Amino acid sequence: MNFLTKLFKRPEPIRNTSALTEFITANAAFVVQKGIYEYARARAGHYAKVLFSEPGFQRAVEESRWRAYPLGLAMVGEVATAVLQQATSLPRETVVRAVSDLVLAGFDGFEVPAVLGEQEWRGLRASLSERLDRISLHPPKRAMDIPETFAEAYFALMPIHESLRGQDFPTLKNYLRITLCNVHDELTKRLDAPAITAEFSGQI
Repeated sequence: MNFLTKLFKRPEPIRNTSALTEFITANAAFVVQKGIYEYARARAGHYAKVLFSEPGFQRAVEESRWRAYPLGLAMVGEVATAVLQQATSLPRETVVRAVSDLVLAGFDGFEVPAVLGEQEWRGLRASLSERLDRISLHPPKRAMDIPETFAEAYFALMPIHESLRGQDFPTLKNYLRITLCNVHDELTKRLDAPAITAEFSGQI
């Protein structure tokens, strides 16, 4: 396959739980990491290159992205439950439980980040599990509404001192809203609903 073929090749359909897990974990990482890097660059302005070369700031970014990753997993996981609800005839409780299991399995696939340590990583997993359980307590949300309960926690993790953040919260929340809408659209296009339905039904 040549370069141009690879470049314009359409992403593979999501036909099984392995592919769905990969989609969720990859997009969760993209959502939180892109937001952290772009926000930090915007706040640093012309000094961004200098700031990002500082070991202390590099560590702060590393800590921020790992602490934010469970939030990304919870948000993208909730997007996935909404898409599956729309695309399949599976009961909501089945979808929520199946996606929750996939998300937690994806989380467990990572080694404990050195910048956090075992105790904090386990605590983040427990919080993620609780957030996933809460999905079943309300009807499916629109992708643009999902960040409402996550945005403040995410904003608090930005590797910029609180005194320098100004009135940036609405901008960051809008970034999450737009990005999750894009994730929703991509998953909707790529999801092979009959194949996923069959696989989830076999787990009941």
